[in-house]
Amino acid sequence: MAKLSQRTPEDHGPKLSDDEISALAAELGPSWDIRDGKLFRHFDVANFKESKAFVDKVSALADEMNHHPDITFSFKYVDIVLYTHFRQGLTEADFVAAAKINEL
Repeated sequence: MAKLSQRTPEDHGPKLSDDEISALAAELGPSWDIRDGKLFRHFDVANFKESKAFVDKVSALADEMNHHPDITFSFKYVDIVLYTHFRQGLTEADFVAAAKINEL
């Protein structure tokens, strides 16, 4: 099977079962948490300029994937939440996006 960050889910993929979420979370690694049924990751950064630059990279990736996370950022952090709204749950696209964000 292809590396998680190299997969291309068709139409975001279907809403995942709990077992599928567990398997993909294990493949993704411990840097992402599942909170309230959504993928969450906190990034510490050095300053506001670095924070905004990282958000810009995530934004470009999101546009490329047509899969847009919720992003909160401030002086020394960036928080990212991934969730497929129209599926009302997590899909493979969320995990692929998380894996690609890990590579930024």
